[in-house]
Amino acid sequence: MTERAEFEAFARRAFDPLRAYLRRRVDAATADDVLGETLLVCWRRRADLPSGDEAVPWAFGVARGCLRNAARSARRQERLAARVASVDPPRAIVGPESLDDDPGLGRALAGLREKDAEIVRLWAWEELGPAEIAGVLGMTANAVSIRLHRAKRRLAEELRKTDAVDGHDQVEGGER
Repeated sequence: MTERAEFEAFARRAFDPLRAYLRRRVDAATADDVLGETLLVCWRRRADLPSGDEAVPWAFGVARGCLRNAARSARRQERLAARVASVDPPRAIVGPESLDDDPGLGRALAGLREKDAEIVRLWAWEELGPAEIAGVLGMTANAVSIRLHRAKRRLAEELRKTDAVDGHDQVEGGER
């Protein structure tokens, strides 16, 4: 049997026990990330991999080390984020949460075709230009510009419909 085939057989035997071991210790997403890292380390250290029944317990030891590394990494990221936030506090976010404060805007966006609504969100909330939006959506910048212009006009029409209900100002020519 080739080295690769031997490792694949080991990975099939170890996968479920390792996954269960990790999921009992951390959330599912972290467990899956650590499982991938564990199997990578096992592959790199396949010369040290014991044979037979000792292989899976050995892999538990590798998983334990990978889990500790992941925990250290998460702590470092949290400390870094706290330092960055203390030096440069995050700005107020204007986005989907603001739809709770302005249900008329949410209804108006929902009245657009999905791709047009996404173009408007990328333009307004993410502050991307047409060329950048084109890169995100796999379109040409010209097509984005045309769709953005039309979407803003349709959004203004949708907002006018909700004006009486939600108290929006009249929107002229797509600009506020």
